[in-house]
Amino acid sequence: MTEKRASIGARRNPETEAAVLDAATEILAEKGISGVTMEAVAKRARAGKATLYRWWPTRGALLMAVYRRRKQEICHPDTGTLEGDVKAVLESLFDHWSRPEGRVFRHIIAASQSDDDLREALEDYRLERLAHLGEIFERAAQRGVLSDDVPAQEMARAVMGMAWLHLLVGRLDADAAGIARTLVRGWVRPS
Repeated sequence: MTEKRASIGARRNPETEAAVLDAATEILAEKGISGVTMEAVAKRARAGKATLYRWWPTRGALLMAVYRRRKQEICHPDTGTLEGDVKAVLESLFDHWSRPEGRVFRHIIAASQSDDDLREALEDYRLERLAHLGEIFERAAQRGVLSDDVPAQEMARAVMGMAWLHLLVGRLDADAAGIARTLVRGWVRPS
């Protein structure tokens, strides 16, 4: 008989959280995204559905938590140039998405097309990542190299859009340097 995890009150019990995310990861690997239901995860994790819904109010939020847990933090190194920064971001993303833990993101995007909860969770994640990506454009603006022709937020959207496009069409082997060069060409002030 398996020992029951002790409650720690209103806070998340790290053991229960790990058990839930482990269960969701296992079900995802075995049955795909459609197999990950709150009921199936609760049963496998030996956790109450109320606990799952309290911590992850939707199935989409739970799936995004599974992805986030396994996702390495994509850092945005300061290479000294906007082109170098964009190249570094693309290389990190392409590398991550090429591994098994990264490939699930393509399936999350696809499943979000017909799942409102997942689409909402993905949109929250996209906005968070977009703000994070904006840091490289803030640095470029502080260096005084950005053109005034395109708003920095639109530049960040273009980089994200190009990265997600390469993920969705299976072109993670693309030349990140070439993509960065093409994207950045119209964004920097002429020297």
